Amino acid sequence: MARNRRGNESLLPQARPSLDRLKFEVASEIGALPPNEATPAAWDQRTDKYKYEVAAELGLLPKIQQVGWGEMTSRECGAIGGRIGGPIGGQMVKRMIAIAEQALAGQNAGTPGTGQ
Repeated sequence: MARNRRGNESLLPQARPSLDRLKFEVASEIGALPPNEATPAAWDQRTDKYKYEVAAELGLLPKIQQVGWGEMTSRECGAIGGRIGGPIGGQMVKRMIAIAEQALAGQNAGTPGTGQ
């Protein structure tokens, strides 16, 4: 699976390695990626394999094999992607919120009017 397929650019490209580390850490914690496979290439290989497994579970594999990914509907691809990224994405968001809260708490410590 190609990285950044949608062409979305990071606001801070230098943050990409840290975000990847967070993704791999969360994926390892929930059992989606063994800790010794925490590399972008291993992640791409594992998710590519997993998307075919999910497609088979959803009964979409014959269509993919017949017409290819380019002819799949957004709904079909979304059903597959949601099953792959949902748990990891949700845990990443929770983790990022916790990191932001800690950073804000550190900035506001002792600041009048913050209740700290």
